[in-house]
Amino acid sequence: MRKRLIEVFILIIIAVVALALYDPYPPEKEDYRIAEVTVPSLDINMEYGIVLDSLLIFKNKVKRNEFLAEILMDYNVDYSKINQLDQIPEEEFNVRRIKEGNAYSVIYTNDSLKELCYFVYEDSPTSYIVLDLRDSIHVHKGKKEVQSVLTRSSGYVETSLWNAMVANNTDPNLANELSEIYAWVIDFFGIQKGDYYKLLYEKLMVEDEYIGYGKVIAALFHHNGYDFYAFYFLQDSVGDYFDEQGQSLRRTFLKAPLRFRRISSRFSYRRLHPILKIYRPHTGVDYAADYGTPVHSVGDGIVTKKGWTSQGGRRIQIKHNGTYSTAYLHLSAYGKDIYIGARVKQGDVIGYVGQSGLATGPHLDFRFYKNGQPVDPLKVKSPPTKPIDSAYQAAFHKYVDKMMVELNDIEVRKPV
Repeated sequence: MRKRLIEVFILIIIAVVALALYDPYPPEKEDYRIAEVTVPSLDINMEYGIVLDSLLIFKNKVKRNEFLAEILMDYNVDYSKINQLDQIPEEEFNVRRIKEGNAYSVIYTNDSLKELCYFVYEDSPTSYIVLDLRDSIHVHKGKKEVQSVLTRSSGYVETSLWNAMVANNTDPNLANELSEIYAWVIDFFGIQKGDYYKLLYEKLMVEDEYIGYGKVIAALFHHNGYDFYAFYFLQDSVGDYFDEQGQSLRRTFLKAPLRFRRISSRFSYRRLHPILKIYRPHTGVDYAADYGTPVHSVGDGIVTKKGWTSQGGRRIQIKHNGTYSTAYLHLSAYGKDIYIGARVKQGDVIGYVGQSGLATGPHLDFRFYKNGQPVDPLKVKSPPTKPIDSAYQAAFHKYVDKMMVELNDIEVRKPV
């Protein structure tokens, strides 16, 4: 009997210990069943945010003089529903302004009725407008995903940079982009046969179709025997182009060509001339100053004109780059070593205030030109010349080293 009681007692102890060790919620990592569970991938046929598994889609482009109503009528849309198009606000979808050549899609049921469910109009390569026609007409807009692909390009100049890019299957609009990037260091009207370029730039793609370019990331332009580098770099959340030493490719113009001055007349397309007494354009700014006050070049450049004109008197014109030039009129004398073809630096004295030509008193008529067209000198935004800050120097030079390797790997093939 005593032995029997001992056995029962031992069994009770074992049961208590077993209950204490039992965990009804074991950790997931120890549950082998979870590791065995697999989730099947879902292959959903979707476009424009619409599931197309039970629908058909037909793509086309708007033809000349084709209207939205005509397209919808071809798919047996009720006249009553077509009349509802007039109720769509123009800011949502101007149904009368679909453009020839723009793509559209019609999405309809996959049955004998072929009932039209959606009409999708692509108003740009990246955006579209969906007309939901299933019940009452509903409109919503959508965006396509744009992919940026880092792309290499290179080419030799034979006739022009534009033609070089066309010959190398590169978007020729990048020629304009390069002329902007290098505007302060290269005169793109003076590039010559034998110059060449290497580019790393963003090619923007939508559904495997090219829609344009993004940023030029790095560039080398070989001109007149020299290599000109450009690297796009962000500092203080602001992006700009710098050379391999970290100097900005932009150059700043002086605010004014005189140290001491006051504005006596502003830029105008209709000003009463003080001597001729007629209204005529005055596409410059007059600075009143004492006779003989030094006149400074507002930027680096080359003297392209120096001489006398009947109305402007002694005049100097300076070309700063392929985009900008400036002119200085009514001078009393020219600066030292100023001649056509002379190179001047920003701040150099190029002449002295006078009243030569048609002038009522000593002053400087200062003129600014962009692509040969006069612009108001007081409204020209002088670009910054901030170099790479010391805090970014290490990151910048590490980045440049990487981009240099990429550029050096780009082959430039000479035309046969």
